[in-house]
Amino acid sequence: MFDKRKAKELVLGSLIADSYCLGSHWIYDEKELKNLPTNWEELNNACSLWHKGKKAGEFTHYGDQLYFLYQYIIENDNFDLEQYIHFWKEKMEKYDGYIDGATKTTLENLNANKAIPCGSSSTDISVIGRIAPLLLISKTKNQFFQNVEKFVRATHNSSIVVEGAKFFAKVLVDVLDNIEMMEAIKERKDEFSTTIQKYVNEGLYSIEDETFDAIRKFGPACGIDEAFGGVIHLLGKYTNFKEALIKNAQAGGDNSARAMIVAMFFIARYGLKVIPKNLTKIKVQIDIS
Repeated sequence: MFDKRKAKELVLGSLIADSYCLGSHWIYDEKELKNLPTNWEELNNACSLWHKGKKAGEFTHYGDQLYFLYQYIIENDNFDLEQYIHFWKEKMEKYDGYIDGATKTTLENLNANKAIPCGSSSTDISVIGRIAPLLLISKTKNQFFQNVEKFVRATHNSSIVVEGAKFFAKVLVDVLDNIEMMEAIKERKDEFSTTIQKYVNEGLYSIEDETFDAIRKFGPACGIDEAFGGVIHLLGKYTNFKEALIKNAQAGGDNSARAMIVAMFFIARYGLKVIPKNLTKIKVQIDIS
């Protein structure tokens, strides 16, 4: 059984990371990024058209979907895939935020009565940043890994995203077991495909590079082939969570997807003390008790 308080801390950390990125999320133009009307020390209103009207402390659609999973688990104390996906469907059909491609396709498949899991074939990495609530109802490491796969396939039924999620899930468990993070990353990669090994190695090789340059080189978009290396870069380069958040956000693109994964690892290693108090003023709170 995983420590429930720690699991809730991971959820809260990922939500805060998403909220912090709201201001610059999905801004790709380099000139625009450098001239955004944002205060990088604070939570900011959304600048992107995709999140028009969202205010500081709110979430992107990623953070909202993370919170929906957390709500489901708190209310049901289990993770039954069919029950969860109908809960998720009801939430998303009423949702007034951005509906991304993975969500749209999954809803279409559900409405066509396709067998569950009937997730999209999206290779978007963002779903990996939402796995922390599954620690709350997983009694063993293997059950956690199984729940992660079920959860990912529910909306992102892509083999490379499932494999990437398993990689990060295994490293996360190692860090929770007090194994040094970079040691765990380097050792775990050899259990996975040459594609995952390539992503990890490229991220590790980039650690000495400036973050803006490294992320723009990998590609700042949401696809796992671009974002995975950026996540490894951030985990390897920084020991200061605030600095990692700022540098990642300033690189733009799908910075929230990267930040939510990074946040899980920093909180797993160092706890909530790494989060500046002024960034905790988000629209919902997690009862850590």
